[in-house]
Parts: sequence; C-alpha cells; structure tokens
Amino acid sequence: MAALDLHIDKISKRYGATDVLRDVSLRIAAGEFVTLLGPSGCGKSTLLRIIAGLERADRGHVRAGGRGLDAVAPKDRDLAFVFQSYALYPHLSVYENIAAPLVMRELTSLERLPVIGARMPGAVQRNRSIDDRVRQTSALLKLDALLHRRPAALSGGQRQRVALGRAMVRKPKIFLMDEPLANLDAALRIHTRSEIARLHKEMATTTLFVTHDQAEAAALSDRVAIMFGGEIRQVASPADLYRDPIDLDVARFLAQPFLNELSVPAPIRGGLTIGSSRLIIRDALGSAEPGTLAFRPEHASLVGASEPGALPVRVARIEHAGTDAYVYADADAGVEFVVRIAAERAQSLRGGETLGLDIDPERAWFFPSNGSRQRRDHSRAA
Repeated sequence: MAALDLHIDKISKRYGATDVLRDVSLRIAAGEFVTLLGPSGCGKSTLLRIIAGLERADRGHVRAGGRGLDAVAPKDRDLAFVFQSYALYPHLSVYENIAAPLVMRELTSLERLPVIGARMPGAVQRNRSIDDRVRQTSALLKLDALLHRRPAALSGGQRQRVALGRAMVRKPKIFLMDEPLANLDAALRIHTRSEIARLHKEMATTTLFVTHDQAEAAALSDRVAIMFGGEIRQVASPADLYRDPIDLDVARFLAQPFLNELSVPAPIRGGLTIGSSRLIIRDALGSAEPGTLAFRPEHASLVGASEPGALPVRVARIEHAGTDAYVYADADAGVEFVVRIAAERAQSLRGGETLGLDIDPERAWFFPSNGSRQRRDHSRAA
C-alpha cells in the first residue's frame, strides 16, 4: 500500500486564553520521516492528536494524499497512532494485542464470538488472513517467541515493540508516534530507535514522530521541525539544523546541554570586540546591529595564553564525560565559557590555570538583537 503525503495548513488551537497552536503549517512527502522536536508544552502532541482526529482544530486543515481529513472520523483516516504509554490490553496475549485492530475492523460482532464465530461463513478465511499478517508483523519485530505472553511478562522494550506491531499490522499509510521511547531506559531507547529506523526503511511509510530528545530526532529523521510556543520555528535536515540554526532559541535547544553566549556590540566589518580581543566572525559580516555571539563547546579550543587573537581565560573547573571533558573557563569580561576537549588532555589542566580561548570563526554564530540571523546557503556545497 503506497504511502501518502501529509499536509498541515495553518492549524490553530486554543484552550481558554492560551494559544496552544498558532497557524502551524507543515508538508511531509510520501514516505518521509519527519520529527516534531521541541520542549514540553510547545504543542507537539496536540498537533499530532488533531492530525489523528482525536481533537478538533479551531482553524486550519489537514490533508493526506490530497484528501481533506477535517470531517473524517479517526477510524477512517488510515493513520496509525503509537502513544507514549504502551496502551496494551493487559488481559490479552501479544498475539491478541497485535491482532486486535484487524479483528475489530474485519470481523463482525458474531464472528468475534468464541467457537461459534469461527464456524460462520467466510470467518475461516478472514481469520487465516489475520493470522498471516500478525505472524508477518511479529517476525519483522522479532516477537515470534513472545506471542503467547501477556504484557505483564514483557520488558519495556518488548511492550513498545508490541505497540508498534499493533500499529503496523494493518499497514496504515501514515504513522503518528508520540514520544514512543520516553518510558525506556537509555540503552533500550537507543536499541529501539535503531529498530524504528530499520522498520521505516523497510516499510517506507510516511511518519510524523514527536520527541523532545535531539539525539532521537537527529538519528531518525529526514527532516526536523523545531517547535516553540505553538509555532514551527524552523524545518530542515538534522545536519542543516546543527550547522545553521535560524535563531538563538533553536541554537540553544540543539546545543544541549551547553551553548556559549556573549552579548556583543554591533560588529564592524565582521569584527566583534570581546574584552581586549577582537575576533573576525564570518557570520557577523553585513550586520550592523548589536547581538549575541554563540558557539558550541566543540567549536572552540584552548591554546597558550600568549596565542595571538585568543581570548584570555582562566580554568574554573573540569567535568569529565567519558572520552571527552568539558572545561569551564572564566574570561576577563566576566563571562564563563565551556570548551569540549579530549579527556586525555584534560588530565594536564589545573584549576586557576590561564589559557587562551580560540573560537572557530567559521562555526560561530552572530544573532542580531533585532531578529533572526541570515542563514547560509548550503545547497551549492551539497
């Protein structure tokens, strides 16, 4: 069954005096995997529920494959919704949980009766078809050995795979996933994330995935839509979002847990004055407004204190993080910077030591105080 494109046009939703969604528009191509990424309360799940028909928008429209869905009942939208909670039937086995949507759709109330239903005309063939699809789906999700178990006897990752199987078994044209990995521990989340990526590659089903986890979005998505305060702020590939955030909010969110920021006066021919140092930042060329210089910890390095053009800093503390370490360094301007370095080098640093901070001028961003920065065109380099 071919995947469908999904068009979200100017969706708005208000609860009381609170605007939860504000003219949200997004176009997802058939077979594309798009993630809605943003902090809690930004409207991601509400938008997903409107697409599924579980809530009604105040304004705007949803279309799939050119067909308007606004007046279509949820059960007739040919969408599959995977919730954050597994929402499995505790009294049913894995097999019965996966089969449930097919049983409800394809068998009459009489055909669903035990013993008698199986003997009704046509029921044998329909039950055989359901059985084939359940077993195909369970094989794809590596659940074959668990079909007889009930949810209480499963691990969190196994329950999540059952929830995915229940959504997949009827082969919907669009998947909606609302933080399906949130309840898993870190290792299991990474494993299940890989499974979702593999399944999407095999099935090529249009998928809209909701998360607040930047790593999940980057690992899974063809494109990511960043949401803040009920609005989509930027839509791009994970690589372009990392290289080219449109504003300071996006840069901060994608740079978790650290983003170096410094308020600076208006640049002169791309030059920014920081204390007694002057840095030429490519991103500031052409701007004549004061703003914020921002860069990630991995886009700066620590050099000798006498290095020309480096900003003098003093090592305040060091946080070790496996193969890397984060060095917190105080500058004369009264600002603390964070630099990521190799853990081996961190062994030779001492608190109070004076060094130089060398910022990569090609990877630092200048955000003018009067609005979004001018984004770079990556199309010629692609």
